[in-house]
Amino acid sequence: MKSIWQKEVTMPEFPVLQGEIETEVLIIGGGIAGILTAYFLKQEGVDCVLVEKDRICSKTTGHTTAKITLQHGLIYDKLLSTFGRERTWKYLQANRQAIAQYEKLCEKVDCDFERKDNFVYSRDDKGKLEREMEAFRRLGYDARLCDTPKLPMETVGAVCCTRQAQFQPLKFLSFIVKDLKIYEQTFVREMIGNTAVTEKGKVKADKVVVATHFPFINKHGSYFLKMYQDRSYVLALAQSGEEKVKLQVDGMYVDEDKKGMSFRNYGEILLLGGGSHRTGKKGGNWEEIRQFANNHYPSAKEICAWAAQDCMTLDDVPYIGKYSKRTKELYVATGFNKWGMTGSMISAKLLCDMVTGKENDFQDVFSPSRSMLRPQLLLNTFEATKNLLTITPKRCPHLGCALKWNPAEQTWDCACHGSRFSKEGKVLDNPANGDLSL
Repeated sequence: MKSIWQKEVTMPEFPVLQGEIETEVLIIGGGIAGILTAYFLKQEGVDCVLVEKDRICSKTTGHTTAKITLQHGLIYDKLLSTFGRERTWKYLQANRQAIAQYEKLCEKVDCDFERKDNFVYSRDDKGKLEREMEAFRRLGYDARLCDTPKLPMETVGAVCCTRQAQFQPLKFLSFIVKDLKIYEQTFVREMIGNTAVTEKGKVKADKVVVATHFPFINKHGSYFLKMYQDRSYVLALAQSGEEKVKLQVDGMYVDEDKKGMSFRNYGEILLLGGGSHRTGKKGGNWEEIRQFANNHYPSAKEICAWAAQDCMTLDDVPYIGKYSKRTKELYVATGFNKWGMTGSMISAKLLCDMVTGKENDFQDVFSPSRSMLRPQLLLNTFEATKNLLTITPKRCPHLGCALKWNPAEQTWDCACHGSRFSKEGKVLDNPANGDLSL
């Protein structure tokens, strides 16, 4: 199930770690967050090693829709209520700086980087859009309320932020990984202090960054309570002749309803996203998107289909910083809430500063040790308890939750924390760090 990015680009290959090595900083996880962190540390002259259990960019990074925007749904009205103006303003500024940093880096590489307007639309609640506009006004950011004539269905309008961006992520990352010290097919089985034990070797480091999508060290940080995982699906649609103009939406769009559709173009191709659901639960998956495409783009041809999995936090803000209050030289980047392009860039810059002892204005906003007292904590606890008590022979090796069969993707999925396994039992998505015994 390759994405359109993966069909176009074959990422460079790196060796398996064999034997014991030492480094200043070990980065565990070869997605965009880990790679960018390694890149910026190298620019600072820090000796670092990145290890990846599979191939780099083979999971969520390779299956993104690659929108680079500060507009993460209708989030700013909510953040103002949760965090107040100062911390919400910092969140906005961190994302603005992330977009600017991408533009700067993309000047060096042909990766189809384009500035595009971003739209968060609503099909039935203009009040939500007006409240978000008021939030932007309070934050001093120039957004606008507009119609959505390029979309194939009726809406009540959208909040638009101009000059956001999109790109081809694997073209970008195939350039960024040049000259980085990377080991693939190198699965970290356990951490003993700051030493990572792999199947064929060990890495001893002064400092460790965990960028494994869902953090795999359970005894610190309580991430198994602070996050759940959500799956979403994408179709790439193409059209021939004069009809292809109908696929052009001239910007990036996402529904304020998490069950709605997202849109962006890649050249003449339309990337249509939707069908999302909590991992381990039933959802619309590709069937929902195909029905929408049949209704609104009946002559379009499906050329590619893929899915991605994202970590969702208690308050819609990523966890970036010290792994926990008790871990001195252990850091984490996780919980990007489906907005991993800006989240990864923020992580890389923030963690690079923390590791090298520099001050960063955004450290308090993203601190993983911030309050857990959010309504989502109760829902996560309920789901975990319910699945732990469910009687089934298939149990997740992570923390023992019940696994459910996903007929759309032919996988065994965990609704507690999002681990997934092939029908043969091979682990596909963490936090499980081993295969399923069948």
